[in-house]
Amino acid sequence: MKKEKLTIAQKLVKRKYKPSNRLVSGLYKFIMLDLVYKKIQGEYHLVDKVTDCDGPCFVIFNHLSRLDHVYVLGATYPRITTMMAAYSEFHRFKFSWVFKMNNVIPKKQYCADTLPIRAVSRVFKKGGCVTFAPEGMPSDFGGNKPIVPGTSKMFKHFKVPVYLCYLEGHYLQNTKVCTEIRKGKVRTTMSLLFSKEDVQRLSVEEMDEIINQKFRRDEYAWSKQQGIKWKTNGNICQRLEDICFQCPKCGSHFTMKGIGNKIECFNCGNGATMDDYYTFHPYPDAVIPDSPHDWFQWERQQIIKEIRQNPNYYFEDYCQIGNLDPYKTIRNNKTSKIVGEGKIWVDHQGLHYNGTRNGEPYTFDISYKKIYTLITEFDASYFNFYLDGEYFDVFPKTQSVGKFLLLVEEMHRYHVNYYKNFSWNDYMYEGLELGIDNK
Repeated sequence: MKKEKLTIAQKLVKRKYKPSNRLVSGLYKFIMLDLVYKKIQGEYHLVDKVTDCDGPCFVIFNHLSRLDHVYVLGATYPRITTMMAAYSEFHRFKFSWVFKMNNVIPKKQYCADTLPIRAVSRVFKKGGCVTFAPEGMPSDFGGNKPIVPGTSKMFKHFKVPVYLCYLEGHYLQNTKVCTEIRKGKVRTTMSLLFSKEDVQRLSVEEMDEIINQKFRRDEYAWSKQQGIKWKTNGNICQRLEDICFQCPKCGSHFTMKGIGNKIECFNCGNGATMDDYYTFHPYPDAVIPDSPHDWFQWERQQIIKEIRQNPNYYFEDYCQIGNLDPYKTIRNNKTSKIVGEGKIWVDHQGLHYNGTRNGEPYTFDISYKKIYTLITEFDASYFNFYLDGEYFDVFPKTQSVGKFLLLVEEMHRYHVNYYKNFSWNDYMYEGLELGIDNK
């Protein structure tokens, strides 16, 4: 009898996860740290060394860019660590074999997933160290996202020390809007965040709050304070409209355009240039926030107000959707294969789609109890999410990804509020109706 071919998902479930091989890890470290990224390593500060822990432990890091794993490797080596990475990346040809060799653990972001827990258990039984990013994905705008709620439940379950690898400058080195690598200054600091006794003593809520506070970032403000000059090859504003989508002067959406070292509104002419210190220089009479970070937060405030003022709020865009192939890995730097097209929209009930999939009519409706943020896996030109455990890419017709991201997060906070905003952003809600659990 012919043996049934396993899907990629089935192979990942059957894989025997264990601490990474020392020889493979050493080779990977040599290639990544000593060859490919040797000239951009920056500063390392080891307040506490992971090598001082002779048993299992976690290393968590604030996720700023796609290069973060390189710096975590630099801060933990020669301690061999087992990385946790996005499940969808295991379906990409260029990563699948590397991940298998390094025993990387797959995790579906913002989705109930038992495989990582089982895999971590296997690694810890052999005394290993597991690294992951509690925010779930790299920063979109140079600031931090709240960690996945209840992250510390896993720490309470395993009762092992937790180290913090704190990254500074890494978003500006490799932003979510322009994917080229920029030389500047980055800093990586390793310290013990929770001892084994701390994990047992503190509550899940207390630990989650401590992590969110420790992760607090504004990359642009930090770089300005440090006086860092970046080598941007004249492309510092390239595709900045992916996150700075609303004009602060005329209020128009999707009229901003970032090209070279300038961003401007083709509706009213509002705009600015940006220098190699990531500093805006507004045109005469222009209205421009201090940084892209502040611009994105200003857009969040506008959405917070608008969805409360309009009970019939509705925003739509036309798009293509993509899924993973069950058996074949994705090539050519793609993250999925296109399977349909249609209309995607957000209202007070949830995220919806009406169109086609695999040549057939297809719809979905996801409530804010099931979705609280979106993933931007590679860059901010498209977004991703899991629906009943299945991965979806959405490629909007316009540069609406930033708006969809803010809408999903703030609609969730208004109607459910499980994925809470930070306390230091309370000013955004002053004088407005709060989330449902705060009414």
